[in-house]
Amino acid sequence: MMARHGDEISLVLMNLEHDGGPENELGVLPERWRLAYEEVLAPLQPDWVGLTELTYSQTRPGATVEEQAAANRRWQAAQETLGMRGFRAEMGQGRNPTGVLVRESTFTIGPQHHHSRVFRTPPTNVVLGLPDVPEVPIITAAFHSSFCSPAGRQAEAYELTSLVDKVKAQYGTDPGRSWAAAWLFGDTNEYPVPVGERVPEIDWDSPEITDLVHRRHRALKQPDGSWKSCTFLDELMLDCGMHDPARFAARSLGQTDALSGTAGFAPGAVGQGGLRRIDRGAMDAWTIQSVLEVEVVDMNGLSDHHALVVFLSRRKLIEALRRSFPPLTPWALVSEAA
Repeated sequence: MMARHGDEISLVLMNLEHDGGPENELGVLPERWRLAYEEVLAPLQPDWVGLTELTYSQTRPGATVEEQAAANRRWQAAQETLGMRGFRAEMGQGRNPTGVLVRESTFTIGPQHHHSRVFRTPPTNVVLGLPDVPEVPIITAAFHSSFCSPAGRQAEAYELTSLVDKVKAQYGTDPGRSWAAAWLFGDTNEYPVPVGERVPEIDWDSPEITDLVHRRHRALKQPDGSWKSCTFLDELMLDCGMHDPARFAARSLGQTDALSGTAGFAPGAVGQGGLRRIDRGAMDAWTIQSVLEVEVVDMNGLSDHHALVVFLSRRKLIEALRRSFPPLTPWALVSEAA
């Protein structure tokens, strides 16, 4: 990791497996949770954190008083440990809800929008602002795509494009027209377009694939009977002019480690195809150009997913929000690797 300095803004995506686990003793947070927040997140001093498995930090309607108290206690501890303000999405059908933490000294905070329909696990959607460019909203979301349904993920992906739609892809043609930035980070439960990737494509037809239900969740059966990885979300975001910060770091900044796998290393993933890069971000065509560095943080022993950290140049971000330069063209980072 490069030396940090005051010009930088950091965004983190962390998928802590089942929120570190339940309390084994009333009021005592589990050790995995403590280590993740105190020894992984806190030293990073993040400005924005997307969380994708708040299993014990949020409750469903009808939860007991004790369950609600435990969830609120844990969520309060997360905010106090990092000195950040927290937002939680409502529970959906899935049991691992999402959340966002924001550093109020870095961003102004606008509304939180709730998305109770379509999503198996609703995203946490919070609109932010940079004090230097207060007129341009930054639409942020932490999401957790459906683990069990390719068709469900496609519907969820299209709903995410409703946030992207607010970016408005114009440059210099109508200065009076409003626009926005968009940062979407999550556990996609899918794979990136394979061109130029560091992690090899999964061979779903290999005899080493023994978890056949998982294959049905993550791959599509082709007319000839073979299987192909689901890459719908990445393709859709690329078509909409969004860009993966890890891909930008690798292709534009020479940081090939940014394309390291984020999941598939834990014992529970045996028979599922090996390492995969499913924890990813998507940023609009202007702010993506403010990326300085992307790092995959080792969470082995704490979680079944590694954390993703994206460092932005504040100076460049200000220019991006003001549209001081042209956007990165759609699919440019994939085309350059072809």
